[in-house]
Amino acid sequence: MLWIKAFHIVFVASWFAGLFYLPRIFVNLAMVAPGSVAERDRLLLMARKLFRFTTLLAVPAVVLGGTLWLHFGIGLGPGNGWMHAKLGVVILVLAYHGFCAVLLRQLATGRCARGHVWFRWFNEIPVLLLVAAVVLVVVKPF
Repeated sequence: MLWIKAFHIVFVASWFAGLFYLPRIFVNLAMVAPGSVAERDRLLLMARKLFRFTTLLAVPAVVLGGTLWLHFGIGLGPGNGWMHAKLGVVILVLAYHGFCAVLLRQLATGRCARGHVWFRWFNEIPVLLLVAAVVLVVVKPF
């Protein structure tokens, strides 16, 4: 079980690293001057590659977390309300990840009307989600 827990932590940390950086690329894309085709193409290439890599990291993170929960019983039983809250946070992280895909498609097709300030605020969401998940797992407040 400890090997699974260790790799779960590694994949979650790596997944979040991608989720921290991808919106920063979106900020830069939103700031590209009209007519800067080479810069826009380079940033889109970086964003696409990072999104693919981040998605590949998310899969084992979720699978290993599910294994800890369902196979080893972590968070099962009475008095484990923290796990229900953490699962809610995981769903929000997955939704954020999926929304990044939507935003990337919009940016690639030129249909994204959001500015760099909006993306700067959007970039803070995974930080809050990570803090919530860690506090729930470590402190187990309920």
